[in-house]
Amino acid sequence: MKRKHPKALPFLFLSEMWERFGFYLMLGIFFLYMTDTQRGGMALDRKEAADIFGTFIALVYVTPFIGGLLADRVLGYRFSITMGGILMGIGYCGLAIPGMTAFYVSLFLIIIGNGFFKPNISTILGNVYNAPEYKPMKDSGYNIFYMGINIGAFICNFFAAYLRNNISWGAAFMAAGIGMFVGVIIFWIGNKHYAHADVRKPVKAGDMPVSKILGITLLPAIIAGYIGWVIPGNIFGSDSTDAFILGALPVAAYYVMLLLRSDAEDRRPLAALLSVFAVAIVFWAIFKQNGTALTTWAESYTDREIPAAVEPVAKALGMTQTLTLTKDSVPLTDEQFRIARDASGAVIKTWDYPLYFKNVAKEKLPAVGESMTLISTELAQSINPFWVVLLTPVIVAFWAMLKRRNKEPSTTWKIFYGFLITSLSTLVMVAATYACHNGMEKSSMLWLIASYGVITIGELCLSPMALSLVSKLSPPRLTALMMGGWFLSTSIGNKMSGVLASMWDGYEHKSNFFLVNFGLVLITTLIILAMIKWLNKIVKEHGA
Repeated sequence: MKRKHPKALPFLFLSEMWERFGFYLMLGIFFLYMTDTQRGGMALDRKEAADIFGTFIALVYVTPFIGGLLADRVLGYRFSITMGGILMGIGYCGLAIPGMTAFYVSLFLIIIGNGFFKPNISTILGNVYNAPEYKPMKDSGYNIFYMGINIGAFICNFFAAYLRNNISWGAAFMAAGIGMFVGVIIFWIGNKHYAHADVRKPVKAGDMPVSKILGITLLPAIIAGYIGWVIPGNIFGSDSTDAFILGALPVAAYYVMLLLRSDAEDRRPLAALLSVFAVAIVFWAIFKQNGTALTTWAESYTDREIPAAVEPVAKALGMTQTLTLTKDSVPLTDEQFRIARDASGAVIKTWDYPLYFKNVAKEKLPAVGESMTLISTELAQSINPFWVVLLTPVIVAFWAMLKRRNKEPSTTWKIFYGFLITSLSTLVMVAATYACHNGMEKSSMLWLIASYGVITIGELCLSPMALSLVSKLSPPRLTALMMGGWFLSTSIGNKMSGVLASMWDGYEHKSNFFLVNFGLVLITTLIILAMIKWLNKIVKEHGA
C-alpha cells in the first residue's frame, strides 16, 4: 500500500503559504515603495534603498537564531510560531502608517516576528516526519512544503499590484498583514496534528544555559553592531553593512564554539551542517537580488508594454501601471535622474520623468502629457514562485522516478546540482544584456522569465534539501537552533545581495555585474564538489 504524507502537512503547508503571502507581498513592493517619487513613496535613491532592503532581509533571517534557541529550550514551537505570526502581521499593517518612526518600528516587529515563526514551523514539520513511517518521505515533504511557500509568493503580487495602483501603498501593506493573520488561524486549526511534535528536548551535560548563550552572542552583537555603525568611514560600503557584518560575527562565533565544544557523537554532523551553511551564503547573495537588481532590470530595462488586445483585461485585474511623460520627449541623463537632498536628508528636488522612458524606442515614446500602460513591475516578483509551483511536482516526480530505479542522488548531491544550475541562471542575464545592447533598447520579458526559470530549478535542488538536511543531521535538542543557523547563513547572504546590488550603477556594462555573480557561484560550486564525499559519508553514518 502506498504510504501517505502525514495529516499535519496540509495545515503547515497552508500556514506557511499565507505567511509567505504576507512576507513576499511586502517584499515585492518594498524597494519600489522606497524609491517611488510620484505616488506617495519614500523618494530614496536606488543605492540607499538597496542598502535598507539588504539590511532588512538580512536582519529578518538573523533573528531565527534567537527564535530557534528559545523555542528549543523555553517556549516550545507552537507558541513561538503563533507569537511570531502575530508580530509580523502587526508589522505589515504598521507600514501603512506614514512617517519614519512607524516605518522603522514596523520593520523591527517583522524582523522579530520572523525570528520566531520561520525556523520553528520548519522544525515542527521535520519532527512530524521523524516518525518511522514518514521518515523516507522527508525530502519530498519539504519539497511540497516549499511549494506552499511559493504559492503564497506567487499570488501576493497580483494583490500588491492592484492595491498599490488603484488604492494606495498602505492598502497593499494592510493586505500583507491580513494574510499573516490568516496563516496563524490555519496553524491553530491544525493544532492536533502536530501537538505531539512540539516537544522540548532535554539538554546534555555541558550545554550552555539560554541566559549564557544570549549573554555571549546577543549583547556582543549589539555592541559590535553599534561600533560598526559609528566608526568613521565604511569598511564594507555603508554604515548599515558595517554594523550588520560586525554584529553577526558573535552569533557566527557561537556556532563555531558549539562545534568545538561538541562531543564525538555531535561533532561530525554539526561540522557538515556548518560547512553547508557557509557556502549557502553565496546562493542567497545571488538569489535575493530578485528584490533589487532584478527589480531594477524589470522596471527600467524590460519591455513591459501591454498588447492592446489584453489591456482591458489586465487593467480590470489590477495588473497595470500607467506612466505619463510630463517633462519632455528627450530622455534625461543618469545624473538628472538622481534625487537632490538637503543636509537633513529631506528631498528638495525630484524629477518626474519615469526611468522607464529612458530607453523606449522613439516611435513608441508618448508625447508630452500622454501615457503608456505597462505591466506592473512587482508582477515580475511572481515569476520565480510561478516556476516553483509549476516545477515542484516535476522535480519531486523526477526524484521519485530515480528512487524507483535506485539512482536517486543523495541530499548533498542535490545541493551541489542546485549551485551548478544557479550559476547558469546568471549567464542567462549576461546574454540578456548583450541582446538589448546594454540597455540601449528594451529587453524582452522572456529573458527575465528564462533566468528565473533556471535559478528556480537550482533553488528546488538546494533550499528545501538544505532544510531537510538540517532536520536529518541536527542533534534532536538543537534542531531549531541549527535551523536558525541555516537562516543565519541566509541572512548574511541576503545582506551580501544588497551589497552587490548597490554596486549596480557602478558597472557601465551590466553584463559585468552578472559575470561577477557567475564567478562567485561557480567558485562555491567547486567548493561543494570538493566536500561532497565527506558530506555523503556523514549523512550515511547517521542513517539520513
